[in-house]
Amino acid sequence: MTAHALLKSAHSGNPMPQDLNPAHQALWIEQAGDWHTAHDRCDRISEPAGSWIHAYLHRVEGDLSNASYWYHRAGKEMPSNTLEQEWIHLVESLA
Repeated sequence: MTAHALLKSAHSGNPMPQDLNPAHQALWIEQAGDWHTAHDRCDRISEPAGSWIHAYLHRVEGDLSNASYWYHRAGKEMPSNTLEQEWIHLVESLA
């Protein structure tokens, strides 16, 4: 599923597709409006992907200090792009 199709699905009000990998599940849930469940799902995603999604979620939350910690754990720099751009990059990179 493309990033744009996943985003459209998350905003559709329909149930989450059953064939998503764990990373896409967390990203879909966040876009569907359930940040806390998406955050909880990060613990079930292998490293470094779980840390990268965790970092993104704390960036969404506005907790940049915590986000910085998780980007470091993921071996990434905190991006300067928009949250929307990062979400798409995450979906495409974690396919």
